[in-house]
Amino acid sequence: MSRALVALSGASLLALLLGLGEAQYPVVAVVLALVFTVIATAGFAWVRDRSPRLRAAYFGVQLPLGVLVFGLAGATTGGALMLVVLVIQAVLVLPLGWALLVAAVTPLAHVGMPGGDAVREGVGMLVAVAFAFVLTLLHLREQQARAELAAANEQLRRSAAQAEELATARERNRLARDIHDGLGHHLTVVQMQLQAAGAVLDQDPARAGELLAKAQHQTREALADVRRSVSSLREAPVLPEVLASLAADSRDGGIDTTVDVRGTARDVPPETAESLFRTAQEGLTNVRKHSGAGRAEVVLDYTRPDVVSLEVHDDGERAPAHSGGFGLRGLAERVRGLGGGLVLEPSDGRGHTLRVELPG
Repeated sequence: MSRALVALSGASLLALLLGLGEAQYPVVAVVLALVFTVIATAGFAWVRDRSPRLRAAYFGVQLPLGVLVFGLAGATTGGALMLVVLVIQAVLVLPLGWALLVAAVTPLAHVGMPGGDAVREGVGMLVAVAFAFVLTLLHLREQQARAELAAANEQLRRSAAQAEELATARERNRLARDIHDGLGHHLTVVQMQLQAAGAVLDQDPARAGELLAKAQHQTREALADVRRSVSSLREAPVLPEVLASLAADSRDGGIDTTVDVRGTARDVPPETAESLFRTAQEGLTNVRKHSGAGRAEVVLDYTRPDVVSLEVHDDGERAPAHSGGFGLRGLAERVRGLGGGLVLEPSDGRGHTLRVELPG
């Protein structure tokens, strides 16, 4: 737009020079036209980014000067074009109301002409400046729309990058939780079975072989669990069945463990079933590792219509999990992400209870 204004100013000056044949004061008109053109190019380029006061001063000088040049040049096309350039500049840098005022004043340059000519030429000038005013305003609106679109695209790009980073972080946390909850559980069971096998190896080789076979089975389960976590293709576990399997593993580790399913089992979303399974897995793993318990109970409760809960009770003297541990923290994040809640608290009497409630 700046280059276009410079070119239009130069064209206006050239048109004025070519139409000076009817001017009464051609020399003065040429000098003032040159001054107007210099100010309209170099001066406007300087003031357009300055303070509103300097911009107002620019038009306070250029508007009377343009009207004077127009009159001295004999109301030529070149003089009219100079005033059109001034209107375009007003739209670019002045508030809309002040730009309208500049556009409304320019036709008054014909006031010194005979009555009929003044009206005719004034209307023609008004149409010309109105045309220039509207086109310039549309140009500004288009520029503003493009700038807003570019800003929106940049914000969208940043949001997409942030969403990608968040998705990556969530997936990384999910894998960390699944590896901890799944692989950690299986390795704990393997460790307990190997210890038990070592303790009875001399006295009861058959029992030791049975425990070693179960340990081998657990290693296969651990490998399958890792593969499911990495591929994210896990199917929703059938809760009563997998809880019974977890209880059997816990009993093999030396803790008398039972499962109590209350209410009528129903289908729940896969992520809910997975979280409940991981709760039982993490709870029983920590009972074996930390609590010193001899008994544990897993309660799966379907009695409420919109909520399914799972509790792991133990009779140990020490808390089976710690608030600063990754397992419980990761489990809490998993549950909160599904709109549920997790609580670890002392049980009535002896032991502790890990309770998770989820919509379902």
